[in-house]
Amino acid sequence: MKRRGAIFLAMLVLLLATVTGLLWPRHDAGPPPSAAAQALPASERIARGAYLARAGDCMACHTSRGGAQYAGGRALETPFGAVVAPNITQDVATGIGAWSADDFWNALHNGRARDGRLLYPAFPYTSYTYVTRDDADALYAYFKTIPAVRQPNQPHRLRFPYNQQVALAAWRALYFRPAVFEPAPAQSKEWNRGAYLVQGLGHCAACHSARNVLGGSDDRLSGGLVPMLGWYAPSLTADSEAGLGDWPVDDIVQLLHTGVSNRAAVFGPMAEVVRESLQHLREDDVRAMAVYLKSLPQQDAAAAPYKRSEAPEAVAQLAAGAKLYGAHCAECHGAAGEGKGLAYPPLAGNRALTMQDAANPIRIVLNGGFPPGTRGNPRPYGMPPFGHVLGDAEVAQVVSYLRSAWGNNAPPVASGDVNRYRSVPLE
Repeated sequence: MKRRGAIFLAMLVLLLATVTGLLWPRHDAGPPPSAAAQALPASERIARGAYLARAGDCMACHTSRGGAQYAGGRALETPFGAVVAPNITQDVATGIGAWSADDFWNALHNGRARDGRLLYPAFPYTSYTYVTRDDADALYAYFKTIPAVRQPNQPHRLRFPYNQQVALAAWRALYFRPAVFEPAPAQSKEWNRGAYLVQGLGHCAACHSARNVLGGSDDRLSGGLVPMLGWYAPSLTADSEAGLGDWPVDDIVQLLHTGVSNRAAVFGPMAEVVRESLQHLREDDVRAMAVYLKSLPQQDAAAAPYKRSEAPEAVAQLAAGAKLYGAHCAECHGAAGEGKGLAYPPLAGNRALTMQDAANPIRIVLNGGFPPGTRGNPRPYGMPPFGHVLGDAEVAQVVSYLRSAWGNNAPPVASGDVNRYRSVPLE
């Protein structure tokens, strides 16, 4: 009996080892750096890397609030636990001071640390894998100039089995393959540049794509709730959400570069992206991104218009919301939701209000919000918070009214929907 048990255990260990070997990702060397990039003077390579670090918004995750730049420590909350961003300064003991250019490329392209550990996709290597070797080397040259900060990395706080490398290997087998961006021959150079920035360093799909229960993304920019942020990142391929098919390119450029346009303003996490990243990009790069985003095929599914309930309680909710709007909102946004120029965005026809998921308007009413302060909009007008003035039922009333007035037609929200977001952190 003992011998049978030992044989069974040995076979189980062998089976697990075989499965692990099959799942464990292979190293993909990718293309070598080009001779032209290697010939660049060090100063040009560093400047290029600094620009690319802005395009990737690397500081946003790798700098904790009030902490040293790039010293890590910011916890990114996920449905599986918290992933804590590491120190990427030049400290040898706690940062990446001992990393080579190959190590850095391997992290971006293959999602592996210098010691061979598999990295969690909260670090968006599923997008960064499209970055070229030349751009990775430029980023490496820039990060070599970041002063060393001695700050030990904190362990991730993930639940079992998500804290196991074999589980991560299985996830990668399902959802990740190393790749390098391939230009589309039929498209213009501008379109391809935009596609490269959006798909790669911009890692737009990390927020703007739906995820399944295992955290796998469809990478189709189809929109989804971002668990680690508590905001809904709208679809960029559906004109009923944030699709840009009917936008002039100039309006898209203005929104991405300044945070405001005649059609919309950005709030929440996207305001940080504009402030820390997009406003610092060259206008030709922002325009290339706009051209690419505008070209994305429309994915809207034909849906019947929402049929509003005529029950007395539903009518009473909207009437109460209209009264609250008149008391708290109309002075800035207008009696008919027409807005006032770039200062106060229009609410009539505002797609941010009419998306199926009402997380964003609920959060803005609760917590207020400012578009980002940018060179193109240095003194943004903001909206004050009303969470301390209005209860859950009142916020639900005013948001439901906004989703029903002036031609807007979206389902109402309930007080429970509001309460769910009242305690969600602002960042």
